[in-house]
Amino acid sequence: MTLSPRLEPRIHRRRLVLGLGVLALAPAARAAIGGLPGNTGHADVSPEWELLRSRLFGARPIAAGSGRVQLIAPLRAAYGASVPVKIVSLLAQTPALYVRRLHLLVDKNPSPLAATLELTPEVGQADFETRLRVDEYSHVRVVSELSNGELHMDSRYVKTSGGCSAPPNRDSPELIGKTIFKLPEAPKMGVPTTADLTVIHPNDTGFELNSVTVMYIPSYFVRTIAVSYAGRTIFDADLDFSLSENPTWRFNFVPHAPGELRAEVADSKERRFTGSLQIG
Repeated sequence: MTLSPRLEPRIHRRRLVLGLGVLALAPAARAAIGGLPGNTGHADVSPEWELLRSRLFGARPIAAGSGRVQLIAPLRAAYGASVPVKIVSLLAQTPALYVRRLHLLVDKNPSPLAATLELTPEVGQADFETRLRVDEYSHVRVVSELSNGELHMDSRYVKTSGGCSAPPNRDSPELIGKTIFKLPEAPKMGVPTTADLTVIHPNDTGFELNSVTVMYIPSYFVRTIAVSYAGRTIFDADLDFSLSENPTWRFNFVPHAPGELRAEVADSKERRFTGSLQIG
């Protein structure tokens, strides 16, 4: 598969952290009776995060709790395979200073780097919502990189489990790859407009058992999404199976004139899909 030139550096960066599956061997967190972590705060670090931090950011300073970015997630999630998270940026996207990159991480997942989003000022407001697989009690983190190089982080400790072993729904395999846009409200020219994007896909992790064959289902997931409007890049997403089945994103874009909202999708089997919505 020939990747978009915009996405090549993202794939390379993800390959640098693919070895993070060995994090299961890291020292265990202090646990309460029953093996569950006790007295864990939302802002705490973990051995997994320390390794991730070194691999992704080196010695660069990361401001935690600076107020530049906020992560909203439930303390307890009923279903580990579909945990809703929201990233809120308290910085407007302007050419002078904007959110250039967002990293979404789940410390204790087999693949902890769930998503890396490369943004442009065309986003207007760098707020995103999606759903994650969370395999065990873990910190979920967002690291926001600004166009001036600053790094800001927020984190939440989420209590749930089983997210990477829950089997996906296979009732309609013929729909795999269908890419759908929806607008919750009518668009307004020149201001941030909210859009929802869904890709119908099992997003198999490789840790789910087939109930008939009792064999592991091979991993198969959405790898990249490139979103544009009227030919101008909104964001590029480098993804992994830590996103839920049928990965969804709620995001913003700024329509300056009538045009086409478009998504180009590639998955781990080198299949390509597209979806579009005409605006105006």
